[in-house]
Amino acid sequence: MLTDSHCHLNLLDLSEFDNNLDKVMQEINNAGIKKLLCVAVNLKEFPEILNIQKKYNWIDISVGVHPNEDFNVNLYDEYQEILKLAQENIKNNLVAIGETGLDFYRSEKSLIEKQKERLENHIECAKIIKRPIIIHTRAAKDLSVEILRQNQAYDVGGVMHCFTESWDIAKKALDIDFYISFSGIVTFKNAVELQDVAKKVPNDKLLIETDSPYLAPVPKRGKPNYPHYVKHVAEKLAELRNTTYDEILEISYNNYLKLFAKKG
Repeated sequence: MLTDSHCHLNLLDLSEFDNNLDKVMQEINNAGIKKLLCVAVNLKEFPEILNIQKKYNWIDISVGVHPNEDFNVNLYDEYQEILKLAQENIKNNLVAIGETGLDFYRSEKSLIEKQKERLENHIECAKIIKRPIIIHTRAAKDLSVEILRQNQAYDVGGVMHCFTESWDIAKKALDIDFYISFSGIVTFKNAVELQDVAKKVPNDKLLIETDSPYLAPVPKRGKPNYPHYVKHVAEKLAELRNTTYDEILEISYNNYLKLFAKKG
């Protein structure tokens, strides 16, 4: 009943698997992963994600554009393309819009307004197709939640993926019916504040992920990350929350089903 609610299969390092995604998928199956969401970061690579989904038709996918992707585009045209791809591929297990959000850590201040517009466009797409939204936020925590609230993103819900913020931000996200997803970062020794947040998130709003190929959990830290490493995230959460590994699996699996349920 393991789940990986956020990974990038098309970006995995396949060198230790003879450059063969089939071998990674076998590891995923061997680990007992029952639900996996392959998340888009741009439109250029979406056809590759779609081809992966058609080959491994049990996985779920999303469509969207990361906040740090190229802004040398017409954002209205981008919005129209996201909506078109989403509507066309609901039959191919397209269950969410994103990842999108705000990331001011690596962006020039001149791009802040464009990031906000892109995020608002994604929220509109999510509301039209009645699917949740996957939020990436970095160095923009309060504004991210504010925009979600102002644009009634709670109508469709969503997830704060790879959460690294304070309990105050987690609470604000929970108040608008968003889930909190923990990645391998929660296993890092210096992630004390995040580990405290992980103890407090209600059972019915907890998700786990790898964000692979990034942010491999302890004991794989510093190496390429893969979806089957999500078990280490689950183990750490069980320790932090003073519960069993099996309970974390059950909670996160049921929450995955609730959030990414087909909604018409």
